[in-house]
Amino acid sequence: MKSLTIEHLQKIYFDPFAGKQVTAIRDVSLVVDAGDFVSVVGPSGCGKTTMLNMIAGFLAPTGGEIRVDGRAVTGPGPDRGVVFQSFALFPWRTVLDNVAFGPKMRGVPKARRHEIAREYLALAGLTHAAERYPNELSGGMQQRVGVVRALANEPDVLLMDEPFASVDAQTRMTLQEELTRIWAQRRSTVLFITHDVNEAVFLANRVIVLSHGSVLDDIAIDLPRPRSWDALIEDAGFKALAARVLQQVRAA
Repeated sequence: MKSLTIEHLQKIYFDPFAGKQVTAIRDVSLVVDAGDFVSVVGPSGCGKTTMLNMIAGFLAPTGGEIRVDGRAVTGPGPDRGVVFQSFALFPWRTVLDNVAFGPKMRGVPKARRHEIAREYLALAGLTHAAERYPNELSGGMQQRVGVVRALANEPDVLLMDEPFASVDAQTRMTLQEELTRIWAQRRSTVLFITHDVNEAVFLANRVIVLSHGSVLDDIAIDLPRPRSWDALIEDAGFKALAARVLQQVRAA
């Protein structure tokens, strides 16, 4: 677990279709403490995914700095794991080998990396699927594999870009509950991008609202854990927090 620090982050690029410079990220500063879970919301085009891609090292910032545990981010690295909206699994590898891929790239011996993979599959209730291939799994199961594959590489920071957006509502709620359970056990440092206000509040300890490439609000989510939808869906505190976040997103 390591902290993530962003200071005066900026991203400007040239849009050839518009024929002009576009500011995707104007000025973002925030800190995600070690072991914290922070959600980021905001209207389409506010810079959420651009910010995540810069933290991951896929895009170079125009200005500002990103640090993980005090070390500047200059490109992709194993200290940051990424879970995308698409499942992004290797179709020719079994579930076990998909999850073991990160440790394999780090040079972990086969027996040990399979041991690590089985540990994380058990954490997500996927032991029975270890020898299956991705096309033999439901969408929800594939995304669970995607999450534990990122965790199995033991990154300092886990970056999640709308990972549950492509599954049905019931599966999404189940995945959200599973993610909070896994996070409670592993206490990974998580930055979670979403359009869904309820999802953001349910998962996080803090919700960051982005507007026009800057931080509009930083809202503490003081709901008890463990969390379940059965307990929170009609909870007055949850509803009040979700309403506050939604109000800020609409203002953005």
